Amino acid sequence: MERPPVKWTAGEAVKQSFLLAVWIGALVLVLTYLPNRIWDEGAATMVVSLGAIAAWRYGWWALNLVRSIIYARLVFPRLRRRADALWRSGWRPRMMHFMVTTFKEKPEITRLVMESIFDECRSTGVPARVFVGTGDRSDELVIEDFCKRTRDVDAQVYLLRQNIPGKRVAMALSLRSMCRHGVEPDDIVVFMDGDSIILAGAMEKCAPLFGKNPELGGVTTDECGIVNGPKWMGDWTDMRFAQRRIAMQSHALSRKVLTLTGRFSIFRGGVVTQPEFIQTLEADHLDHWLWGRFRFMSGDDKSTWYSLLKSGHEMLYVPDAFALTIENIGPHALERVKANLMRWSGNMLRNGYRALALGPRRVGFFIWWCVLDQRLSVWTGLSGPAMALATSLLFGPKVWVAYFVWVAVTRTILSIVLYFFAGRIFVSFPFLLYGNQILGSAIKVYLLFRVNKQRWLNRGDQRQKAASSRLLPFQHAMASFLTLLYISVFFLAVCLKTGVLTLSALSDAAHGLLWRP
Repeated sequence: MERPPVKWTAGEAVKQSFLLAVWIGALVLVLTYLPNRIWDEGAATMVVSLGAIAAWRYGWWALNLVRSIIYARLVFPRLRRRADALWRSGWRPRMMHFMVTTFKEKPEITRLVMESIFDECRSTGVPARVFVGTGDRSDELVIEDFCKRTRDVDAQVYLLRQNIPGKRVAMALSLRSMCRHGVEPDDIVVFMDGDSIILAGAMEKCAPLFGKNPELGGVTTDECGIVNGPKWMGDWTDMRFAQRRIAMQSHALSRKVLTLTGRFSIFRGGVVTQPEFIQTLEADHLDHWLWGRFRFMSGDDKSTWYSLLKSGHEMLYVPDAFALTIENIGPHALERVKANLMRWSGNMLRNGYRALALGPRRVGFFIWWCVLDQRLSVWTGLSGPAMALATSLLFGPKVWVAYFVWVAVTRTILSIVLYFFAGRIFVSFPFLLYGNQILGSAIKVYLLFRVNKQRWLNRGDQRQKAASSRLLPFQHAMASFLTLLYISVFFLAVCLKTGVLTLSALSDAAHGLLWRP
């Protein structure tokens, strides 16, 4: 699919291509001249043990890649032709409703967001209502000034100041105001963040998909980003967007996705005006055996997704419509990455429980298995270093050489595929892929028994407040104990898999402890 033009000079392209060639050349030299230890007992044990899990993980990745290509090249083009024909015939939605949430955003970004909405109103010729949920007067002043200067568009703008902190409150206020002003079942409702800019033609590409398919409840689009911060974080963002394109296209082949992205998604009016939908969005919660009932702060995109999943609506990914996100990163970029991973991982873990409980018949087998695989990947992402550590305890540090060569080669191959979905070469991808895997898996393990832990870093540093309870020290202690227990069992399984330990040796050790005279 065509992507928006990006600033990518010929000099930068040559530089990245040269660095990639140097990196691949270095790998070839290592593989050629490094002493061949594949038959060394330690390296062979580690490689063979890792190979079984790698075959599963890379096989699953390859399956998603094939499904992604089928959707992009065969299935979606048919949907696009039908939608375009409907648009050319003169069909238009009665009205478009935009729900925007913003919190102390930079004025220039707010103006770009509003201008992108008005441009879509002009290009489609469809009247619009724009409901802006704000948390601060400064945002309202910028929007009011912009609207005073812009009069050539058929759009009404409503500002709604939330009286309780939290993005979900702002969204619920906006939706209820939208309902009071009137939303027809087949109207188009757009959810977007205050730093998301709609690129030209997005509404024209997405709206007729609803007109052709009455079962379609929501769509999400492609994303691209501008990161004002360290270059490595910009590369990391582009890598995640490339991974997202593969996953979204694969999932959309089953007429479902795994999240209706909060930055920019579009819904059918009859879906989002349901009281149950609004209540779920505003006060979604989980009853957890350890932490009791707690409300969700983040993860509104997972709540909207779960509502549509439960009601049986279809969902689609639209790869030729785009939203641009502008990220302003402060001096602590790594802290921002960690906070994002904790928020995303927590959202996945909190919503995975109930999505799995719906069952494969209701969800669809492939999507249900994708949700299950997300939970399994908590541990498979750490299996490589765990196996290297286990075998190195028995055979020495030479095992780590084989492991790091394995990592370098496999991540480079994956990166070459991702370059096609990113639209350019990033020599940093192999390193970022591995770092993202290890950090992401470690965070998921930490959150596994702390699913109540939530934090919004860029919305006033909101945190989930712990309920005052005498049980709180016990809950924290239990979470720590279970985390340590699961890590120990995981490492024990790795030792058994690699042959570092055997069941007979464990049995003899246990017998000696139990029957010591």
